[in-house]
Amino acid sequence: MPSIVGMDLTIHTSFLPHDDPDASVAFYRDVLGFEVRSDVGQGKMRWITVGPVGQPSTSLLLAPPVTDPGVTEDERRTIQEMMAKGTYGWILLATRDLDATFEKVQAGDAEVVQEPTRQPYGIRDCAFRDPAGNLVRIQELG
Repeated sequence: MPSIVGMDLTIHTSFLPHDDPDASVAFYRDVLGFEVRSDVGQGKMRWITVGPVGQPSTSLLLAPPVTDPGVTEDERRTIQEMMAKGTYGWILLATRDLDATFEKVQAGDAEVVQEPTRQPYGIRDCAFRDPAGNLVRIQELG
């Protein structure tokens, strides 16, 4: 059995789907304050890499959801239906000042899913939807 001791792994990039690249850029750049690191493609077929300022080794890839040629038409429909319901993609972010962050994101006209709340498992967080319907939970750091 191979040993994994000594492996040096980090989370580099995570994926979220978009169905409107301009609206997604506006949300992640203008509302959340992420920097746009790359934007390739054209029209709705754009792959956009964003990330928190000051954290160049952590990125989020906003990509068209059904471009993989191995995805069937039924799977494409299911993905589009899940995106429309907001059940396809999600991300968990963290901040030291949840209330101030909530106010700024809410002022950016993001769809509020949950106001800052102490969860039964001890975490205090809030939740929004991005323009593609992805759930964005923001957790308060201790």
